[in-house]
Amino acid sequence: MQSPSQRQLDIFAQMVAAGSVARCASDTGIPADEIVRDISSLEMRLGYRLFDDVDGARLTPAGRRTAQAMTLLSQDAPETWESQPAPVPVADPAPTIEVPVPPRRRTITLAAPAPVFGHVQDALATFESVNDDIAIALDLHVLTATDAADALRDGRADIAYFYALEEPADPPSRYGWSEAINIYAGADHPLARESSVSRAQLGLAPVLTMERGNAMRAIVEQAMARVHAPTGPVVLESDNMFAILTALREGQGVFAAFGPLARDLGRMAGIKRIALDLPLPSIEVRQAISPRATETPGVEALADFLFL
Repeated sequence: MQSPSQRQLDIFAQMVAAGSVARCASDTGIPADEIVRDISSLEMRLGYRLFDDVDGARLTPAGRRTAQAMTLLSQDAPETWESQPAPVPVADPAPTIEVPVPPRRRTITLAAPAPVFGHVQDALATFESVNDDIAIALDLHVLTATDAADALRDGRADIAYFYALEEPADPPSRYGWSEAINIYAGADHPLARESSVSRAQLGLAPVLTMERGNAMRAIVEQAMARVHAPTGPVVLESDNMFAILTALREGQGVFAAFGPLARDLGRMAGIKRIALDLPLPSIEVRQAISPRATETPGVEALADFLFL
């Protein structure tokens, strides 16, 4: 997963294993308030809640799926007939009753950015509940068209969602919905008090951004470049959302975001959306399916169901 920091993911895994904040703090040596802060920051980045009760580490359905997605499960290969002990002949075998064996559940792997999973999680749960022969696995590492094409081509995913500025040639995909890019600043920032902010003004404002190499940052920068929107000097690069929030409220710079993260920022006290005089391109969320989808029953049905 490229968006959350490795520390946040590690703490989430420790919380799941420990079963409480107090136990997690004792096991890791990390203060309890830091654990709660990092879990809250991770939830903001993912776009959905992981715990119903952080203190008691009670996972939400989305939290359970995320924990499953982070765990690599392997099964031993079934033993061959040659490795089984030879049957002992019985002269008069007793009558046997054949008990039907339930069919093995087929697994469909959905690859998507974590915020997109948050958007479709209810539909996934509904589909799984009415198709008890199908299990849905998650891969939360896919963000771009290139990621999706690789995952589908390599057989790591049956259905992939990804972010794009327009329809790519590869993989073949269909449009799902769009996420608007907004730029935020602290409520007391000079640009936050303007009724309309020009390109020139935006280009002078210091910028807060995610760390270099973060795919979410690259997507935002591509969108800004497409409309030739200038950006000011970068004063903070961090994947820690609490650091970003603190810097925003202190007026250190402006921050661009889209999707659930943007919606959360727009509802926070002390932070305001800047009123730009230029429209920014929206980020498309697109869906693609494996070229071998017909080989796995249920893939096309699930892909269509997610569009209902």
